[in-house]
Amino acid sequence: MNTGAAGCRSRRAGRLAALALIVGLAACRSLPAPALLEHRYAGRFSLAVLHHAPDQDGRREAYSGRFALQVGAQALALDLVSPLGATIARFETDPHEARLLVPDAGGVRVERGSDAQALSERVLGWSLPVAGMPDWVQGRPVPSRPFQPLPGEGAQQRFEQDGWAVTVDAPEPDRPGLRLQMDRAGVAGSPDVALRVVLDGPPA
Repeated sequence: MNTGAAGCRSRRAGRLAALALIVGLAACRSLPAPALLEHRYAGRFSLAVLHHAPDQDGRREAYSGRFALQVGAQALALDLVSPLGATIARFETDPHEARLLVPDAGGVRVERGSDAQALSERVLGWSLPVAGMPDWVQGRPVPSRPFQPLPGEGAQQRFEQDGWAVTVDAPEPDRPGLRLQMDRAGVAGSPDVALRVVLDGPPA
């Protein structure tokens, strides 16, 4: 028996099951509201994932919905919301750990890790740039971490940070919030990830 292939299939099945909890419309139970933090951002997201692993090469996945990001001095909560309006997953971080919360059998399943991006990679099979988003949604790189400016068009601001190429488009008359495109190329078999976020407006 090829135990390596069986293990790979088992890990892939586990990730797909986790993904079904997070983005599946069958979820009928929302998570309880998080503690209110200092700033709140809301808007729409779309996510595209392109796999490169030998057993999945070329497979594409695409998801969309709404999000709510609450940011405090040393904590954040990022809710992913289904098109039907149910909060079906949440990332939380504080100085001690990162947590991914999903509805599970009438309760809440909690996965924990050292940081949100690594936790996303482990549970979902791809990265989400949770740690950078509190600054990126303000149109700037995280000041305390290295970044590289990138060329942009017109009034765009572009930079690379934490392995993500971030493009920020300013508000327009018919769109009061920033628009962000966040792209991460796959490394060592991990998938390419393209995350697009359109903010409703300034933070509440």
